[in-house]
Amino acid sequence: MNTDKIAIIGLGYVGLPLARLFATKYNVVGFDINQDRVDELRKGIDSTLEVEDKILQKVIKTSPSNDSNGLYCTTTIDDIKDCNYYIVTVPTPIDKNKRPDLTPLYKSSEAVGKVLSKGDIVIYESTVYPGVTEEECIPVLEKVSGLKYNIDFFAGYSPERINPGDKEHTVEKILKVTAGSTPEVGEKVNNLYASIITAGTHLAPTIKVAEAAKVIENSQRDINIAFVNELAKIFNLLDINTHDVLEAAGTKWNFLPFKPGLVGGHCIGVDPYYLAQKAQEVGYHPEIILAGRRINDSMGTYVASEIVKMMIKNDLKVKGGKILMLGVTFKENCPDVRNTKIIDVINALKDYGADLTIYDPWANTEEVKYEYRIETTNNIPNDTFDTIVLGVAHKEFSNLDFNNLLSKNGLIYDVKGVIKDNVSGRL
Repeated sequence: MNTDKIAIIGLGYVGLPLARLFATKYNVVGFDINQDRVDELRKGIDSTLEVEDKILQKVIKTSPSNDSNGLYCTTTIDDIKDCNYYIVTVPTPIDKNKRPDLTPLYKSSEAVGKVLSKGDIVIYESTVYPGVTEEECIPVLEKVSGLKYNIDFFAGYSPERINPGDKEHTVEKILKVTAGSTPEVGEKVNNLYASIITAGTHLAPTIKVAEAAKVIENSQRDINIAFVNELAKIFNLLDINTHDVLEAAGTKWNFLPFKPGLVGGHCIGVDPYYLAQKAQEVGYHPEIILAGRRINDSMGTYVASEIVKMMIKNDLKVKGGKILMLGVTFKENCPDVRNTKIIDVINALKDYGADLTIYDPWANTEEVKYEYRIETTNNIPNDTFDTIVLGVAHKEFSNLDFNNLLSKNGLIYDVKGVIKDNVSGRL
């Protein structure tokens, strides 16, 4: 058994798959402040569906003892005090003003600082702007622990590359960027990840380089999606099918295959604001990054207005009109509803007075109600509707009989561009 003992701080969409993978070769303690989450994991159940229950159950331990590999989950800070690697995988959201909210990072750094010992290495995986690890997190660790950075303890950074709902590109199959606070620590961090990541690793020269590399990954995707969203608006005015245009353009070998859509979730729709914040702090106003964000943030209300225009043209009433929204999660085949942009479409349609039914077999109805104050259902409605909106391309929707759900002269609007027949409108 490997003598290194690893603590994973945060057992969500990023932390749990990583903890499970490390637990196949190391003694791992997973720490989370959510007792309900820890209780379900101790039973070998993952409600995020990122790790199959049967795979999780193979590594779950009933105690944090050092005599075997595996994963012990806990809410007790003392259970991680004898670890020598601490990997922080907490969320990095934005506030209502779209400014980075580092509260989860500060609190997790405080927790680690309470148990930090000489020689320990703290690795951050949370997506941040360049400088957060050393300028924001390290001072917290020093203050709480009383230890000195790069003398008593060390740091690393290895940005998460989890793709929620993706069962093909799992954590071990995605190349991992790593970095350390000294060259020697960088090698240690890199070797740690290389021991479990079959796709390989890339050791960046500094922590700031690794932080910057991560934040531009999603900013690049955001800008490219914004471009095709703008194209969709233009081509709709020209009465040209955007997807047909992209298919034709895609016949060239170096054309990038981006599609229009709603950009939500916890990465692409958030990370560009982190980079923009840091740029503004050093006196640069990032025009392209923020322009892309404005376009993508506006797409929900744009989709709603297109649906309303379509209904009016087809003599369907909007106020009181019955609309079935298919999907509320931020992406297909995934229960994650964080920062879902479907909610923008829903709220805009409600503002028009439409009567909405929201069906999503993947979403937790109580979580959606808590986050967004809307009612959803996990069951196919036994009703007919004036308009059906495919908001999320869940696999279950591909087998729906739309004809039985549509009223006479009913319409279908396909946000995702995946329905082939009888579509009245699409993004």
